[in-house]
Amino acid sequence: MRRAVCPGSFDPVTNGHIDIVSRASQLFDEVIVAVGVNKSKNRLFSPEERIEMLRTACEEFPNVQVDGFTGLLTTFCQERDVSAIVKGLRAFSDFDYELQMAQMNSKLAGVETLFMPTSPGYSYVASSLVKEVATFGGDVSGLVPGFVLDRLTAKLAGPRTE
Repeated sequence: MRRAVCPGSFDPVTNGHIDIVSRASQLFDEVIVAVGVNKSKNRLFSPEERIEMLRTACEEFPNVQVDGFTGLLTTFCQERDVSAIVKGLRAFSDFDYELQMAQMNSKLAGVETLFMPTSPGYSYVASSLVKEVATFGGDVSGLVPGFVLDRLTAKLAGPRTE
């Protein structure tokens, strides 16, 4: 079975993330969306909220599952017999960092990384930018699924979750 992982923080999940997962699901028998959980980082959404939103966003893909992980991604891959990591690249600036990570992951665990260019319509979309624009009242409705927009709007109107 060809199994891949699409890792990220997904804070929040964007249409760009879903596009990469969708395309990866067509290439692999199974895709695991791996939500990085780092308690020391200040996220808008809790790990449980991010996992829940991703599960809803990926419902239409029967060969996609969502799980959280802490620690090294390579350990997560080894524990689940994953041989490939799929990473979306928006711009050349992403490539520089991701190439170093790919080489480290290969050295640590023999896990290959496949770089997938984002679809042109999502090349500028980043979770951090979505949050920033939404914080100042900008329209991000075309950048995230509707249910994520609802949660984002509610979260920004209320107290922040650590």
